[in-house]
Amino acid sequence: MNTGLRLIAIVALAAVLAACARDVRDEPVAPTAPGSSTTTQTDRIDARDFSDARNLENPDSLLSQRVIYFEFDRSDVRAQFRPIIDAHAAYLSANPSARVSLESHADERGSREYNLGLGERRGNAVRALLEAAGASADQIEVVSYGEERPVCRESENNCWERNRRVEIVYTAR
Repeated sequence: MNTGLRLIAIVALAAVLAACARDVRDEPVAPTAPGSSTTTQTDRIDARDFSDARNLENPDSLLSQRVIYFEFDRSDVRAQFRPIIDAHAAYLSANPSARVSLESHADERGSREYNLGLGERRGNAVRALLEAAGASADQIEVVSYGEERPVCRESENNCWERNRRVEIVYTAR
């Protein structure tokens, strides 16, 4: 019996080793850096392709930036935010079924009514630029929250700057 068990063990070991054997003619695999992707060229996303919905979540694309900030008591869009608005307009133009809500906000200074109006003017300023760059008017809705939905509740300048904004929210992609 011992001889039979030994024979079975040797055959099993040989089978395992044969299964693990590597053909020496295999092409060597280049090592990849830790954290690097193994995607092919066709799987890569061009961050400048503003018609590609995948870029809405791509941190390298302007489409992933969806907040436009404003100066105190102003509703004109600063030049630094124009490329972001143009990117979103290109996406909306290329995707007619896409819809956005422009959620406008103000800081806590000023009356409730004044801040609602200021938020509306800010949202309409972004809307006008989106439309001028090719987005359709029926793809855009403006909602003003005034001072009602702050991202920061401290009464200081850094906080107020973060609250003076229009958020581009996609309701359909």
